[in-house]
Amino acid sequence: MFQRLTGGGQVSIVDVRTPAEYETTHIDGAVNVPLTVIESHAPQVAARLDGDVVLMCQSGTRAEQARRRLTAAGAGGLRVLDGGVEQYAVTGGDIVRGRARWSLERQVRLVAGGLVLAGLAAGLRAPKARWLAAGIGAGLTFSALSDTCTMGRILSALPYNRGPRDHTPAEIIDRLPAITA
Repeated sequence: MFQRLTGGGQVSIVDVRTPAEYETTHIDGAVNVPLTVIESHAPQVAARLDGDVVLMCQSGTRAEQARRRLTAAGAGGLRVLDGGVEQYAVTGGDIVRGRARWSLERQVRLVAGGLVLAGLAAGLRAPKARWLAAGIGAGLTFSALSDTCTMGRILSALPYNRGPRDHTPAEIIDRLPAITA
């Protein structure tokens, strides 16, 4: 995919991570359209995408979710960048680095692990507290089976995961290149 991004053809890169993740590291020239915006405004986003479009995130999971949503809304020519921004950097791609923040996947692992440990520790005094660990385990299992992440969606709404200023969905969509006939 690296050669396709740098080799001659016109390619639009859409980064579906949170604004904070985008601010931390992104591919030079990528447009940030968070997955939450795509989920709630897929037809409007799909209407603005034309030609070769590469969707990317940290690992590929959110980009694949975005691809499915946008394809269902009528977008074509969508590809997912395997390995995300860090793999792109390793292969020599131009990236922009800003203020360092934890990726959403890392935040999910921290919160899920912390809740499991808290549930097990509290379970030493109150055995019913172990149900917290069971609930987190069930949630992670559902997350894997459905290829969604409710905890990630909740965490992405926290102030830490916002960019320097919140943009409205309309402002985000307006950053996409307009289709010319």
